[in-house]
Amino acid sequence: MDNWIALVKANMSDRKVTQGELAERLGMSQGGVGHWLNKRRVPSLEDMNRVLEALGLGYLEVLLEVRERGQEGDRPVQKHYNPYFRYPVSDWKGLCEIRETRATYGAPRFELTDYHAQGEAFWLPVTSDAMTAPSGLSIGAGMMILVDPAITAEPGKLVVAQWAASPQATFRQLREESGQLYLVPLNPTYPKVLLTDDCRILGVVVQATARF
Repeated sequence: MDNWIALVKANMSDRKVTQGELAERLGMSQGGVGHWLNKRRVPSLEDMNRVLEALGLGYLEVLLEVRERGQEGDRPVQKHYNPYFRYPVSDWKGLCEIRETRATYGAPRFELTDYHAQGEAFWLPVTSDAMTAPSGLSIGAGMMILVDPAITAEPGKLVVAQWAASPQATFRQLREESGQLYLVPLNPTYPKVLLTDDCRILGVVVQATARF
């Protein structure tokens, strides 16, 4: 509940939305919104998500998580309201086209994460072993990577890039060597490639997940 209130208040401040304006968007009284934001009443999950939608945060979803409080007799379970962000799952073939048209969040498939993206983030499935390393950081085929287009691509970051002559994007690590930038695979059997003006960075990889 506290996390939700903090998130709502922060976004109201950023967007310069007053309680009265928010109440009008929700079709309710200003006092009712005030009760929620001051913890005098607890909104339902549906109402929590309605508020986020009204603030333009439709890609965020509040889920109910139930945890045990510990070995303390028959005390009731405690409810935690945790905000999760959902981003669309793209594919390598259509990625470049999707980024050009700046598609909205209307994709049929989404994945949830606690990462709050700075841009229009999207998930991609890893389909090759080019980023599978013999040791250290390794991202293998079958994993999902979350790409944030608004993050600055700096040396050391994992990035998704596209060459002008290629209809498909590529996943590599950006490295600087002798003053030059290279796109480098984590798998040493693949070659590194010099980053030139013919290549654009589509986004920085901020998260990788695996499912079993």
